[in-house]
Amino acid sequence: MTELHLFNSLTRQVETFTPVHEGEARVYTCGPTVYNYPHIGNMRAYVFADTLGRVLSYKGYKLTHVINITDVGHLTDDADAGEDKMEKMAAEKAQSIWDIAKHYTQAYWDDIKALNIRQPAHWSIATDYVPQMIAFAQTIAEKHCYELESGLYFDTSTVANYGALARAKTEDGEGRIEEVEGKRHAADFAIWRKTPAGETRQMEWDSPWGKGAPGWHLECSVMSEALLGLPFDIHTGGIDHREIHHPNEIAQNQARCGSDHSGARFWMHNNFLIERSGKMSKSSGEFLRVQLLIDKGFHPLAYRLMCLQAHYRSELEFSWEGLQAALVRLKRMVMGVAVVKSRHAASDDRNTDVAPAISTSLNDFEVALADDLNSAIAITTLETLIGLKKVNVEHQLSAITEMDSVLGLNMMTLTREDLRTRPKSAIITKDEIETALAARKEARAAKDFARSDLIRDELINKGVEVMDGDALEWDWKLDI
Repeated sequence: MTELHLFNSLTRQVETFTPVHEGEARVYTCGPTVYNYPHIGNMRAYVFADTLGRVLSYKGYKLTHVINITDVGHLTDDADAGEDKMEKMAAEKAQSIWDIAKHYTQAYWDDIKALNIRQPAHWSIATDYVPQMIAFAQTIAEKHCYELESGLYFDTSTVANYGALARAKTEDGEGRIEEVEGKRHAADFAIWRKTPAGETRQMEWDSPWGKGAPGWHLECSVMSEALLGLPFDIHTGGIDHREIHHPNEIAQNQARCGSDHSGARFWMHNNFLIERSGKMSKSSGEFLRVQLLIDKGFHPLAYRLMCLQAHYRSELEFSWEGLQAALVRLKRMVMGVAVVKSRHAASDDRNTDVAPAISTSLNDFEVALADDLNSAIAITTLETLIGLKKVNVEHQLSAITEMDSVLGLNMMTLTREDLRTRPKSAIITKDEIETALAARKEARAAKDFARSDLIRDELINKGVEVMDGDALEWDWKLDI
């Protein structure tokens, strides 16, 4: 098989993947802080991590994938300023912080399921590991930490090449860290945050440094070591983690294991999802989350395909037009697979040889994914495979299944009907649909394409799909 090459953010180079433990792949993914619903930009990171995991499985590695749930310790600023996100939301909602964590964890898991993201080997819940966090901090405190009134802080000058992942010296990586009174260096960060005198937090524990809570950065170092061992193979996250959170993890891992140990061999980051209207912000009210896409009539796998159409290291701009295009592309592939299935049902082909065209598609697919997860080319290769004619359809379906096991688009089980998601707000009667379709046919017959397109767009906005040029003609579905 083709060697797997992945971009390592630590070296800024594409490198050959060689596992720490032969035949195994151990991956840690920074999960959500469960104080609110995840937006679709957050979920791009998990589509990327899932694709990575699927590729590693496809390449024959025994995969152990860990995704953490942060239910304590993450401040509103990624460094050491602001309020605890969990405490802040609990106060706003007048609810128990434990109930807040439970609700938004389940919402995140619902999105994971909707996007066909595989379950990891472990969901690591931060509050389950607080004793291990305290023990970890104790092992590094004497040489690498100092205590202030506000907590225990890590002295970043005590480890070699701090900030190398962020390239802080050349890329303004640490420029947004805010000062905390008493810190020796601006980049120093909290290992343990003491509960201020006179205050009581909903989440706090006793420690050698006083009652309080662990720092966000400490959590991932502890949980990755506990579940994967140090070193492990790959640590993933959004590119925003590359600047502060992950350099701080690396510093802790170096303090724990030595200057040559960053924790993971590869650090991999997906780029941002860009949305121009400002609705990516969770403070915007109706911010963009997976359920909103569904409510507006889009199947969630259209968003998965939208993510896969771009390389994970490139910025991806979200637009409703782009999502609609991804949905149409997904429908065409699903319809193509349905045609192959129907040919298979009617076939009595006993040829056991795999057609060269199928072998070529499989090889092109593997080469694309081995080239730093080039999913965009892999999707095109799948489309080519689906469109092949005069080949053994059993072999063709087997190859489609193999490719889809990596892309996670459910090609073998989805139907065109499954992909018709009626907008939550759509209200229209059957007679109105029939009248509009009749008017559209008249407009097309008269070559009044502007009016034809206008009627089609109005139907789409009311939850009616109109697909021209297929065997079913202008099929539609109204879900009352």
